[in-house]
Amino acid sequence: MTEALVGFLLVFVLLLFGTPVAFGMIIVGVLGFAWVVGWFPGLAMLGQIAYETSLSASLSVLPLFILMGNFVSRAGLSRELYDCANAFIGHRRGGLAMATVLACGGFAAVSGSSMATSATMAQVSVPEMRKHGYADSLAAGSIAAGGTLGILIPPSVILVLYGIITATDIGSLFIAGIVPGVIGLLLYLAAVRTITWINPEMGPPGPRADWPQRLRALSRIWGILVLFLVIMGGMYLGVFTPTEAAGVGAGGAFLFVLARRAMTWRVLLETLIQTARTTSMMFILLIGAIVFSNFINVAGLPRELSNWVLSFEASPMLVMLCILGIYLVLGCLLESLSMMLLTVPIFFPIVQSLGFDPIWFGIIVVVVIEISLITPPIGLNVFVMKVALPDVPTTTIFRGVSTFIVADILRLALLLLFPALVLFAPNLMG
Repeated sequence: MTEALVGFLLVFVLLLFGTPVAFGMIIVGVLGFAWVVGWFPGLAMLGQIAYETSLSASLSVLPLFILMGNFVSRAGLSRELYDCANAFIGHRRGGLAMATVLACGGFAAVSGSSMATSATMAQVSVPEMRKHGYADSLAAGSIAAGGTLGILIPPSVILVLYGIITATDIGSLFIAGIVPGVIGLLLYLAAVRTITWINPEMGPPGPRADWPQRLRALSRIWGILVLFLVIMGGMYLGVFTPTEAAGVGAGGAFLFVLARRAMTWRVLLETLIQTARTTSMMFILLIGAIVFSNFINVAGLPRELSNWVLSFEASPMLVMLCILGIYLVLGCLLESLSMMLLTVPIFFPIVQSLGFDPIWFGIIVVVVIEISLITPPIGLNVFVMKVALPDVPTTTIFRGVSTFIVADILRLALLLLFPALVLFAPNLMG
């Protein structure tokens, strides 16, 4: 156990010196495994994990969903999602911010990336909100918070990685993420409504669209809605596996881009290169996480921690609250993906020993990671907004997301008190 704790300390030291998290975990994992077991087994483990991970057929779901998100992004869907939401609710007080949140949820459902959602929607919705006199704090806050939905509403890259690390069914995780994602969306809309109720000048109403305009806006996004329903419906009904669903999604998104005449040879090449780069990054992170997880397992940390927790005879929910408290603190210091890859191998055996459902815990972890994306001092979505809006102070953006953080805490409490909100849909799958 001592070796594992020293290993964690070394990883944090390497991160402080700017070492990429994947290489930090690989270096410490190999050295730690070699220290506990031997140099030859340590080096052999690295080669075996890299080989097996790179050739794993089950991991093909990762590049396929990334490719689907990139194709849909190239189709210009973000603008049309925003226009559609704006046509229905833009005339209300705070309506443009609420339309932004809805568009973020829709875009997140096909991109699977929080940062991509925030960066894309910033370009689409900020000019419109500024034109109608919205406060920069509300505009930036609604985009940064809405972007966090990208890692929960399926298909989610984070959920894929969690499923791989913990050997949890990815299709069930996707289905389980729908209801919490919708709850988050509704609470974000309530947060915008609350902000503009307290101070109406922060989000004045926009122009009202008539029904012909609304129907035209809706007609532009029907294709991607059908694609999403086919993917999730196919997994829910057992028509195809998550990997097959990813292939259907990537193929459908390609046809979607072709139908819009947004595909050229140059666009295709750029999309494939971007997908390859993102996939390579994810695979290196996954290899690093598995190597580091093997080290802490042979060092006995999960077993010792589990025994230590059980020796206190505390209630399982109290232990879970302590784990979530650790996540909330780490979320202020670590990038979200790094936090999950470092902590899940430690906490997952404890959660299993306490009798919690692994699907429920996966959704809880992702919701906590969502909160970390907008909490100071390291809120990635906040800094994405800072890059997109260089004239807006970082403090203004953090002030804008504060009400949305409260909404996230409320959602987390609901999911803790009522696990059926997460498990109802997966249980129906049998």
